[in-house]
Amino acid sequence: MTSVKKYFSLVKFSHTVFAMPFALAGYAYALVGTEAPFRWALLVQIVLCMVFARNAAMGFNRWADRRIDAGNPRTAGREIPAGEISPRAALLFTVANAAGFLIVAATINRLTLLLSPVALFVIMGYSYTKRFTAWSHLVLGVALAIAPVGAYIAVTGTIAVVPMLIAGIVMTWVGGFDILYSLQDAEYDRENGLHSVPARFSPTGAVWISLAIHLVTVYTVILLGRYAHAGTLYLVGGAVFITLLALQHIVFLPSRTSRIAASFGLINGLSSIVFAACMVADMVCGYGWTGLIM
Repeated sequence: MTSVKKYFSLVKFSHTVFAMPFALAGYAYALVGTEAPFRWALLVQIVLCMVFARNAAMGFNRWADRRIDAGNPRTAGREIPAGEISPRAALLFTVANAAGFLIVAATINRLTLLLSPVALFVIMGYSYTKRFTAWSHLVLGVALAIAPVGAYIAVTGTIAVVPMLIAGIVMTWVGGFDILYSLQDAEYDRENGLHSVPARFSPTGAVWISLAIHLVTVYTVILLGRYAHAGTLYLVGGAVFITLLALQHIVFLPSRTSRIAASFGLINGLSSIVFAACMVADMVCGYGWTGLIM
């Protein structure tokens, strides 16, 4: 049990709430829009793909960054630099989860089979982007944005506009909040030749860039609602999501980085759960979501 807890900690399993709710929104839209039959087996396959993919991505990230983490006081206590999990064990864990993802994706449909290696390349390749670009935050956003599109493809075997718009929300939301999160490491990154928006543009500049990206998020939330002719529940969820987005820019400032560790995950986790739940409820209640499949 202790070993299992260490691996759960290694991959920050609780952070699954950032992408999983939006994956379920993509899944719900596929069912509502195409009137596809609900199948427990397919839902389990989608959830397994999400879990395997995220475990592979985080396990690989911790393995790839083990030396960086060891030198950073904030991350030196992580499982690999602390000696709780060996690099070899972490890499084996990553390979096992990557294989699990590919195998399950291959059993769903032809498009998930073809796209699964691409998805794996993106979500694992993110780990190296901080070594050469300050915009790694947006790559992380793309990695998480795969979730709603992947869930939709799992049901329909096709791609549509609505899950792409949901992906746009996820990409900019995650990219923007990851910039705020990286304020904690701005000085360390700069001193060690690592790239991030705070390290390149200063913490104050990073806050403004994060705000600009989150304004794109707000625009996409509104665009999705208008395009899908969404109803009241979507508007309520969107309003809560945007309010919590604005709260981050009040709470997490360069002079208040100590607050990030305490409440960052809570605010963003609550954002995704409430918004995605309201989105799904709006679809189920039969507002304008049906018939927008392309």
